[in-house]
Amino acid sequence: MKLILSAALALSLSAAAFTSLTTSAVAETVAASGTFTGASEHITTGVVQVIKQDDGSALVVLGDDFSLDGAPDPRVGFGKDGAFVAATDLGKLENLNGKQVYKVPASVNVDDFNEVYIWCLKFGVPLGVAALQ
Repeated sequence: MKLILSAALALSLSAAAFTSLTTSAVAETVAASGTFTGASEHITTGVVQVIKQDDGSALVVLGDDFSLDGAPDPRVGFGKDGAFVAATDLGKLENLNGKQVYKVPASVNVDDFNEVYIWCLKFGVPLGVAALQ
């Protein structure tokens, strides 16, 4: 009998801990999205979303359908009106294909930009641009 009560107590605590973890998750809102088009003779395709979180942070999410044909030193960042803004560099592109998530530093206000870039740092040229809606 004691063993059954201990097991039931352990299960109820685990359920309570799980509920606490899932209800404390940060809520997310899609602030903008766009579709990549290639640039500088590169093929870049797929969807990108800019996600704002309730805690004030933001993410750039490249979709499952993202693809880049390849380039040296590709980076992810923001731009405005046709110009990449180097200060928004979110880091090296993790993979040439598939879903990827990049944290936006607090110093970058995503509302100030209307494009997401895949940028070649080595040659200083765009590899793909997505206009944000």
